[in-house]
Amino acid sequence: MSQSTADENTTAPPEQRQAPPGAGSGSALGGGLKQRHLSMIALGGVIGAGLFVGSGAGIAAAGPSIVLAYAVSGVLVMCVMRMLGEMSAANPASGSFSVHAERAIGPWAGFTAGWMFWTLLCVGVAIEGIGAAHIMTGWFPGSPSWMWVLLFMVVFTVSNLTAVKNFGEFEFWFAALKIGAIALFLGLGVLAVLGLLPGTASPGAAHLVHEGGFMPEGVDGLLVGLLASVVAYGGLETVTIAAAESEDPVKGVARAVRTTMWRIAIVYVGSMLVIVTLLPWNDPSVVEQGPYAAALDHLGIPAAGQIMNVVILIALMSAMNANIYGSSRMAHSLVTRGQGPKALGKVSGGVPRRAVLASSGFGFVTVLLSYWYPDTLFAWLLNMVGGVILVVWGFIAVSQMVLRRRLEREAPGKLVVRMWGFPYLTWVALAGVAGVLVLMALGEDTRVQVVFTAGLTAALAVAGLVRGRRAAAA
Repeated sequence: MSQSTADENTTAPPEQRQAPPGAGSGSALGGGLKQRHLSMIALGGVIGAGLFVGSGAGIAAAGPSIVLAYAVSGVLVMCVMRMLGEMSAANPASGSFSVHAERAIGPWAGFTAGWMFWTLLCVGVAIEGIGAAHIMTGWFPGSPSWMWVLLFMVVFTVSNLTAVKNFGEFEFWFAALKIGAIALFLGLGVLAVLGLLPGTASPGAAHLVHEGGFMPEGVDGLLVGLLASVVAYGGLETVTIAAAESEDPVKGVARAVRTTMWRIAIVYVGSMLVIVTLLPWNDPSVVEQGPYAAALDHLGIPAAGQIMNVVILIALMSAMNANIYGSSRMAHSLVTRGQGPKALGKVSGGVPRRAVLASSGFGFVTVLLSYWYPDTLFAWLLNMVGGVILVVWGFIAVSQMVLRRRLEREAPGKLVVRMWGFPYLTWVALAGVAGVLVLMALGEDTRVQVVFTAGLTAALAVAGLVRGRRAAAA
């Protein structure tokens, strides 16, 4: 590919860019996602197992100040999504931030960000499959864990091999159930806090200020809670990938991004506030049962633990489905830009089926790994991708700074969504990302994740630079 062609491919809209030779006929993705699908993907994307289960460890570490931790990291996520929304509304692409990074920084950056996110999603599929299998083995004692992982992998791989509207329908109903569960929980919780729920008395602010105060473990506990909250926010980015296959990508992205603020405020910060107001932060059940199940038990809701297991299972299956979708579209986008194996570029019936199978492959490998290493696999997988999302957010911030200036000069009409307080808030967000990575490097429990992430970033960056030089010389 000549240098002029490479430059044209980098700056042209994704739908006009050249597929690599041999990518196969029919390289265009087929639309099929309706606005209702996109809205629910955006809403459901913030409600995952990290919120239902992982927040318990954050509460145990930070106490009531977990509310502050989620609020601070929520502001960071809102800035990242606003930046991503600005770029995606101006130039919708199934490669999302990978395409933006390539246009702003260079092909190596698009290569690095894209394949890092692909790795994150593929590992996420495996993690969620293992988590879902754990719930099923609790319901069906004696059944092998690997059997459930295999079953879930087959179901969601098949659903993603068919038309994209099937993915949209799965996510629509999964998200509807999760949102319904959160809405019911928040409704009951607020009534209990106000003393309006029959059989309960208002706790007032007792649990927020007693048992060591609002910040019982000091700044160290707050920082642990902050790290836990950042991980829980991962997954929002998928909506900008899905928007490229919707009826109106620009409108879809704009609407999804503009509702991010109240979704984060209500779902995350609101939930944490209700939980730590209802329960003592050091109640063992917060970690053992999970904070939502513990709160429901406190309210005397029958079979609260099993109810939350059903909700968590739905959240895990939703995440598996969305991660297979997101990873396959990211892989397809990379391939059509000449940054991946050409064999994965073929599209059949509007679906990149080879990319779907490749993206699902790690999940199937996990079936064997979960059989051989059932006790250590989960922690190892988490260490692999612990800091990846932060590096991706860093690429998003740098890309937005570059592309915003370019759009203001060349196509100001495309700025349908604008980043607040540009460029100051962009710099603040970038500093926030760097700060969280530094905190992870200083923590004994999270340092290994930073090492894994740094190694993966360096390896992909070098590979991207080498590929770029070879393409320029060809």
